[in-house]
Amino acid sequence: MDVTQTTAEGLKREFRVVVPAADLETRLNDRLVRLKDQVRLNGFRPGKVPVAHLRKLYGRAVMAEAIEELVRETNAKIVTDNGFKLAMDPQVKMPEDKAEIEAVVDGKNDLAYTVALEVVPAIELADFKGVSLERLVVEVGPEEIQEALKRLADGNKPFSPKPEGSAGETGDRLTISFVGRIGGEPFEGGTGEDIQLVIGSGQFIPGFEDQLLGAKAGDTRTVSVTFPENYLAEKLAGKAAEFDVTVKSVEAPGEVAIDDDFAKKLGLESLAKLEEAIAERIKADYTAQSRQKLKRQLLDKLDELHKFEPPPTLVDEEFKAVWETVLSDLKTQNRTFADEGTDEEKARAEYRGIADRRVRLGLVLAEIGEKNAIKVTDEEISRAIIERARQYPGQEQQVWDFYRKNPGALASVRAPIFEEKVVDYILELATVTDRTVPKDELFKDDEQAAA
Repeated sequence: MDVTQTTAEGLKREFRVVVPAADLETRLNDRLVRLKDQVRLNGFRPGKVPVAHLRKLYGRAVMAEAIEELVRETNAKIVTDNGFKLAMDPQVKMPEDKAEIEAVVDGKNDLAYTVALEVVPAIELADFKGVSLERLVVEVGPEEIQEALKRLADGNKPFSPKPEGSAGETGDRLTISFVGRIGGEPFEGGTGEDIQLVIGSGQFIPGFEDQLLGAKAGDTRTVSVTFPENYLAEKLAGKAAEFDVTVKSVEAPGEVAIDDDFAKKLGLESLAKLEEAIAERIKADYTAQSRQKLKRQLLDKLDELHKFEPPPTLVDEEFKAVWETVLSDLKTQNRTFADEGTDEEKARAEYRGIADRRVRLGLVLAEIGEKNAIKVTDEEISRAIIERARQYPGQEQQVWDFYRKNPGALASVRAPIFEEKVVDYILELATVTDRTVPKDELFKDDEQAAA
């Protein structure tokens, strides 16, 4: 077999492979000999079918299998011998002339084909001990705990029926049934029975609750609203609708005493324990936000420290996915590039840069993980799948089976775990300084922070 490199441009490599017909013949005979012990043909005892007869019956099919196997082996050898890391699957180009292909399959001609590869560049990792980062820290104050307690109490207020003939006011709870129509026709998801709605809570489409102010038990009202442009159900976004609403009951909110009894109703032994639990939850929210900002800082540093040209095919694929999302979001929101203060050409350049960054950072994180033997265990993957399954009560087994039977879905579980483990590894080496800040600064978005 003769393997010759014909192209080495940037990250693209191409090889021409020539396999003598004699080598193919040897492979064919080896496979036919193995096949002899497996096939059962009338008139022949098991294992006694002549190879020549098998060749007559199955020769072309077996030769095709032999060629396919040889190509796989040869591609793997090229990668191994050259120490390549591939950015994409090898692209094999076989002869296009039908007569030439027939001659190869019949064992009359040598097999000549080309294989194109795109490789990952060698990545020289920075010294992470020289990386300095700042972690934002927010202390949980007593006023935040009290505000959260009040919200919790408001969400657990008891409601009692108002006197007959009483009108609904802001804060009252109505039990309603409704039928929605668009263009005079009912639509999917537009019907509800015995739905509880607190006026002023913002549960429903903007304008819906306001039109029920003053409604009494037994009243029927026609509520006219327009679905928001960014409504999740794309078919309804921006559409005008009418709802025939029947008010079943009107209830007034009661007061909730924030005390030990209230805490016990929520499953905690005392108000002090409830306050501790609230403080821990708020602290967890702050820690998660702080981690997100710290990770963004770290990725920015990695971006600065590792400048190289990523494989074009990977960038193309990433850009395609990003661009499809951008166009979909614009369509859903009924907006244009002009509405975003740009044009399509500038937007393409911007998102192309984002795709380039994502690919480079992905390769850098992968290199760090590989060089430092960072692995994701089966146990970690199983825990993550279980957490996802818990989000679908009653369908846990189906979710579990879906991930376990779909390699792509399983990879989507593994990838974020791996990334977080690599980030943790770098943070252990880097110099991280804590800075206490107000809550508003922690939750200020990145664009505001940069302004």
